[in-house]
Amino acid sequence: MITEKGQQELRGWIAGRLPEGWFTELAEVVIDREEITVIGRIAEPELPPGATETERRAAIEGRVTEFRERTRMSRVEIAREANIRFRRQVSWGVRCGENLTMFTHLSAPVMSRLRQSERMVLDTLIAGGVARSRSDALAWCVRLVAQNTDDWLANLRDSLIQVQRVREAGPDAGSQDLTLELQLEDQK
Repeated sequence: MITEKGQQELRGWIAGRLPEGWFTELAEVVIDREEITVIGRIAEPELPPGATETERRAAIEGRVTEFRERTRMSRVEIAREANIRFRRQVSWGVRCGENLTMFTHLSAPVMSRLRQSERMVLDTLIAGGVARSRSDALAWCVRLVAQNTDDWLANLRDSLIQVQRVREAGPDAGSQDLTLELQLEDQK
């Protein structure tokens, strides 16, 4: 897990590295062990009064495609720099209106040991057409848990941040000073 200070440094670096004018507001930066996800909001296209929902969706799709193509080389360069500096892959996405479009994202393999009853849950999701594979079924289950336990997961993440703070302030934090004090006492 990245420390709170590390997250602040990474978010600050991304905010400073993104070109002016790309997004209409500060980009959202989500960080985990393997990936940095940068999601920015782009302006919705202007449409004539009375435009249909189909026209609106097509206009948003066109705006997202235009942004993706126009910024591709710069995004690749920023991702390369961030990868070297923070040792994580960078994924990109944009919000336009209520639409979220991810350009890239990392799909990290996760090893798990499941009992037969747990595998049967995944296999039922496959048989029911909810998922194509056990991997898809497990991802579906994780998304469902995340949707239904947002508050609990947020509290757990906050607790982990507090644990990190306690560790940083722990006995090892001042161990050099203590060692020096013991050495001075031994010399007396």
